[in-house]
Order: sequence, then C-alpha cells, then structure tokens
Amino acid sequence: MGALIIELHPLRFSTVQALTLIVEAALLLVSGATTNNAIDDRNSSVREILEEQIRASRYPGIQYVVTDSAGVVFEYDGGMADIAHGAPMTPGTTMMAYSMTKTYTAVAVLQLIERGQVNLDDSVTAYLDYVPYGRALTVRSLLAQMSGIPNPIPLRWAHAAEIHASFSEDAALRRVLSENPELKFPPGTRYAYSNISYWLLGKVVEKVSGRRFPSYMADNIFGPLGLSPQEAAFTIVGGGAHAKGYLKKYSWLNIFKGFLVDESLIGDYEGSWLSIRDHYLNGPAFGGLIATARAVARFLRDQLREHSVLLSPATTKLFYAQQRTISGEPVPMTLGWHIGDLSGTPYYYKEGGGGGFHSEMRLYPSRHIGTVIMVNETSSSCTDTQDELDAEFVR
Repeated sequence: MGALIIELHPLRFSTVQALTLIVEAALLLVSGATTNNAIDDRNSSVREILEEQIRASRYPGIQYVVTDSAGVVFEYDGGMADIAHGAPMTPGTTMMAYSMTKTYTAVAVLQLIERGQVNLDDSVTAYLDYVPYGRALTVRSLLAQMSGIPNPIPLRWAHAAEIHASFSEDAALRRVLSENPELKFPPGTRYAYSNISYWLLGKVVEKVSGRRFPSYMADNIFGPLGLSPQEAAFTIVGGGAHAKGYLKKYSWLNIFKGFLVDESLIGDYEGSWLSIRDHYLNGPAFGGLIATARAVARFLRDQLREHSVLLSPATTKLFYAQQRTISGEPVPMTLGWHIGDLSGTPYYYKEGGGGGFHSEMRLYPSRHIGTVIMVNETSSSCTDTQDELDAEFVR
C-alpha cells in the first residue's frame, strides 16, 4: 500500500474535519485493497477452471475474454492451436466463429434498414426474386428465425480452402434452395432455426449495397470497430495465425463424421484428436466469420457502450427487442440475438459450432459485461464451460 499524503489548509479545516478526512481516505485505501484481492481471487479461480479444461483434454485450445464498455476485464489464451506443430493458442490466433456470424449479419441488415435501403417488413422477394418461398416471407421473419424455411444439416455446406478462389457461392445457394423449396410453416407463426434464413439475409445485403458480403462487412462492421483483417474477416490468415480445428478421436461425432463432413476436409490424427483441414462455409453470412476472441470482445464492447459506432440508439433498441409471432406469442429471439438466462441473470447470446470449432458470445446488460469463449474442438459444447466461467463475473 502506498503512502497516504493529504495536505490540509489551516484556515479551511478544523482538527475534527482533518481527522475525518484522514479516516475516510484510509478506509478507501483498505476498501480498494479488499476489492483488488477479491478480483485477484476471482481471476485465479477462473484461470484454474480454464487450465483444468486443457489438462483434462476437453479442448485442444481455448480463448476466453470478458469485457465491459471500457475494456478487457479478463482474458485467457491457453492450450494448442496446432498440436502437430506444437503451436500454442495466442491472443492473435483466429478461429472459425461459425453461427456467431449471424449476429453480425443482423447488424449489417439493420444498418441498411437505418439508412432506408431495406424495410423490415418487406417481402424478401422484393430483393431476391429467385427465392421460392412466396411473398409472405419477410426480412423480419428471417432475422427473428420465424421464416419457416427448412434447416437441413449444414455441415456439408463447406468447401476446402484450396478451391475457395473458384468456388461459386451463388450456385451453391441456388442448389440448396432447389433441394428445399417448401416452407415448414407460414412465416411469422412460430420460431424454428434455419441457416438458410441468414444465408438469404447475406444476399439481401449484397443486392442492396451492390457489394460482396465480406467487403461490406469489412468496411461497415470491422472497420468502424478498429479491427484489422488479421483480427476479423472472411478469409483465413496465413503464417500459422489460424488455429487448426479438431474432433475428439473417441467421440460419436468422429464415428459418424462420414455422414456429416465431406471426406476432403478430414485430416490426420494428432494424438487423441482428429484434425479438420482449413475450409470455408459455402455461405459467409450464416457462418463464415473468422476471428479472434479479442475481436469478438471488441464487438461486444461496442454494444455495451451508450453510443454504438455501428447502430444508432433507435436501431440498437430495435436490435434488442424481443420478437413475437403474428399471434403475439413471444419467441426466444431478438432481431439477431437469442435470449438466455444464467441462474436468474438474463443475457443475449449467439452460439456457433461446426467442423473443428465451437464458440459462444454473450451480453449481460444488467451486469454491464460481455463474454466470449472460442475453442478449436467441435465434439463437445463449450456452453457449460462458459456457464461456469461467467458465473464468476455475474454474481
């Protein structure tokens, strides 16, 4: 504890006032020391939980960040990004965000709504005339996952990094639409998750903006957040900065991988892990973001601030409004976030998982913090780990 120095002006302070000031200052120092000790104990406990996940071989590597509106509150990077080459997980290691991307896609659409270029309750056919689902399908129903569009298993909607330059996203989408031409229920009548919904939203962004989706996101989302392409983008960074994804050798997902993942993406065994080769999703808007946990925390930090650089206050309010069916029943969605609860503390979240990676980001408005966990393993959900970790910060 540093020295306590107080200068007292003899004409302004009585002896009693001076002593009161000294006692109050001393109490503040003691209180500050107690608070710091509590934070140190909490951080030590959280770090131990994370290190135990690595020791128990639950995940090869982990990134976990807690942020408030001012900056990072806690950060951990541990384990391996590449087992075969002994490369550690670092703060600058990127991973596949998969469906966490959808919340970013929602922000892009809301930006266009804010600019008057898209109407929330317009039919999607006003922008994409090739969509086979009829005029009742609206932009709102896509954002709120009430579209009624089928959700076939999307794990095969990926292609090897080697063919990315020649890959046709438009042809892939048209093929998926032709294979899934009918709605499961009328739009707006109930909630049901669909990756196709957000794939179509990405195409709405492209149609209205006149730009490819990754380019729009770079200039309108990542740029304003101060993120470089090495931190958040839709392309894999070189130089070993991108983590390798894995499946547990002894897992059901590994046993049935042949039915779920294209064999061209299956790599070699590295100890008790099966590696997944670098790849891209066929539709970037529903799951193509490649980023670090630090970069995701930057997005969460912006959302915690009074004035977002991405959305106006009115649009931000719209972003977080719980949605309802056309009959008035609430659904567990906003226009881009799912709604959850941790031991009585509500939060907004988006989870992502696919070939070799799993992740989840959360915002706890009542606690004024956001958290994100990213792991390079997809056989196990990291949600329960995040529950345990976040509980230390939301008490």
